[in-house]
Amino acid sequence: MSAMANDDGRRRTADKSPPGTFATVSVRRWRDGKTETALDEVAEEAAVAFSYNGVAHVVMLATPADLEDLATGFTLSEAVVERAEEIRSVEVVATADALEVRLTIAAGRFSELLTRRRNLAARSGCGLCGSETIEQAIRQPNPVNGGVSITRSELHAAMADLRNRQPLNARTGSVHAAAWVVPGEGIQLVREDVGRHNALDKVIGALVRAGADFGAGYMIVTSRASYEMVQKAAIVGVSLLAAVSAPTAMAVRLAEQSGLTLVGFARERQHVVYAHRERLLA
Repeated sequence: MSAMANDDGRRRTADKSPPGTFATVSVRRWRDGKTETALDEVAEEAAVAFSYNGVAHVVMLATPADLEDLATGFTLSEAVVERAEEIRSVEVVATADALEVRLTIAAGRFSELLTRRRNLAARSGCGLCGSETIEQAIRQPNPVNGGVSITRSELHAAMADLRNRQPLNARTGSVHAAAWVVPGEGIQLVREDVGRHNALDKVIGALVRAGADFGAGYMIVTSRASYEMVQKAAIVGVSLLAAVSAPTAMAVRLAEQSGLTLVGFARERQHVVYAHRERLLA
């Protein structure tokens, strides 16, 4: 893949980002004592409304791409439904000033959702926003059993490859990525978003829509490994989560309790295993 450096040092890949995911703005740039007027590319952030069975539920701030994936992944990882087949339909509707994702879910799950009264506005950096009780927010996933085993060289290669698979971040330098990796096959798909939770939900949703087996691979993310990132991965049955940055103590405890292998500071030549090291081989 060819790449070139833009005038502020970011790497710009030859791949095109989806339309509407970035904007070009005029900026005043200072460098080495000199100022200049230039054009820069910044990531878009849009309000996206989710509704279930015709009832408004949540407004997310997100990168306006792969919204079917985002809504599907969010619905499963936030336990709106327990099984993917309980999501009956997903439709994105765009108007002049709004984006809405209309989902239909099983009647029983919708009744449960109404009792939670979770109608909220969420920021793109928000993980547990809107939960009314501690029990809703701090959910204990079922134990993660089995899963994959990988070598450290496989992990390091995947982390290195991820840098070349983020066209929007190459343009803007301001979005997160999450990727699904299958041992022996490498990165299978990547999703980008201004919110790290959104990026992970987009990957989860894409895998659900493709009918993939969550036990056949693992997740890597370009953010820290916070509690809700571990929670989302464990809820869908992912056995290993590797993050570029550090985890939180709460995330480590949840990983230990749920049986998930948690790796932090994962780079090309390093990593730190915080929980269940048995899946990461020499």
